[in-house]
Amino acid sequence: MEWFVEKYDGSGIMIKVKKKIVEVQSLQKIEIYETENFGKMLVIDGKVQLTEFDEFIYHEMLVHVPMMIHRDPREVLIIGGGDGGTLREVLKHDVEKVVLVEIDEKVVELSKKYLKIDHGAFEDKRLEIVVEDGRDYVNYCKKFDLILVDSTDPVGVSDPLFGKDFFEVAKDKCDILCTQAQSPLIQRDLFLKIWKFSKVFGKRKVYLSTIPTYPFALWAFVLAGDVDNFYPERFEKIRKKVRHYNLDVHRSAFSLPGWLRDVLEQR
Repeated sequence: MEWFVEKYDGSGIMIKVKKKIVEVQSLQKIEIYETENFGKMLVIDGKVQLTEFDEFIYHEMLVHVPMMIHRDPREVLIIGGGDGGTLREVLKHDVEKVVLVEIDEKVVELSKKYLKIDHGAFEDKRLEIVVEDGRDYVNYCKKFDLILVDSTDPVGVSDPLFGKDFFEVAKDKCDILCTQAQSPLIQRDLFLKIWKFSKVFGKRKVYLSTIPTYPFALWAFVLAGDVDNFYPERFEKIRKKVRHYNLDVHRSAFSLPGWLRDVLEQR
């Protein structure tokens, strides 16, 4: 038995692994492990992207919160998300078209072969996969109802997805954008960068979830655009398809602690 250790700012997380299933150096270093207690684990450039143990929490919260806020989400753009988890959740809704833009095709290839958390979503006829930098894609793409940014940490190949120019272009390419926004506790600088640049959308909201295998477990998401609506009646269509998300979780996710409200008000 060995331990995988992810370090961040004087702290870290240790996960016992049974074996390394595969390691590939592509645009990024991609590793998939079989862990002792958390099932398969995807690691990119030394950062845990998901474990089978808790990935459903992250993917359900990234997808269903904005899907329930948009009046009628039919066409969805996913930037990143090559593991298939976000795609899986989007396709639980009555969407007509999903475009998944992944900069590193090896993430999709290895996830299909070894992870298989998409549960067949990669074979859905509504899906189009584009191998390209998501930042470049939004320069020329059509307008979507919803853009979901399911990226690695905003450094390296993902850094362009969190710059001011990305948000400036993206605001004209969707009604609502939702992006994972890192840990507001241990990665506050990265979180505030996203919050600052998303200001170009006008209306914005932050919501939270607990993802056990992410840094300090507390994870943030930023919604931008037409974010004031809520259509809870749509939940009945997915009620039996979700494990974590429900209407109570949706509402409570926007209840922010005092320290985070203070941080947001100062920016």
